[in-house]
Amino acid sequence: MDRYEGFQEFVYARQQSLMRTAYLLTGDAHLAEDLLQTVLTRVASRWPRIAGNGNVEAYARKALINQHLSWRRRRAVELPSATLPEHGRSHDESTVRRLALRQALGRLTPRQRAVLVLRFFEDRTEHETARLMGCSLGTVKSQTHHALSRLRVLAPELADLLADVPTEVHR
Repeated sequence: MDRYEGFQEFVYARQQSLMRTAYLLTGDAHLAEDLLQTVLTRVASRWPRIAGNGNVEAYARKALINQHLSWRRRRAVELPSATLPEHGRSHDESTVRRLALRQALGRLTPRQRAVLVLRFFEDRTEHETARLMGCSLGTVKSQTHHALSRLRVLAPELADLLADVPTEVHR
């Protein structure tokens, strides 16, 4: 029996979804590729145990978050500037909003960014987010509250986007 039986199928099935999460966490396509490659290497090295325990995707997602937070702690990552660059061409409204959101997300702490990615992009519950981040439910709630408050300050031009998200995050 092959030690890696099922690993290739898992990667083919979940790679795009995991890559989107990695990109949202890092804000950079190349860093996201590096992050995903690092995590998939670790998943492969532990494949028999992980595959035997059940939810491989949950393990991989938690590993993405942990590795991202670990990288951010260890090295200084250049943060985007406070202003959008001027270009000779005009952008449509959705492009400008996307750039503003990306820039504001880049100025959040790694944990705040991770909590927003899990809660609002991946549509995870607070309990799932706490489990994936390895923290308490209260930490998820407070990080979400602080991250949304900070986004409202950093990107007031996105107020209509954030209007549907309550200031106080409820259970």
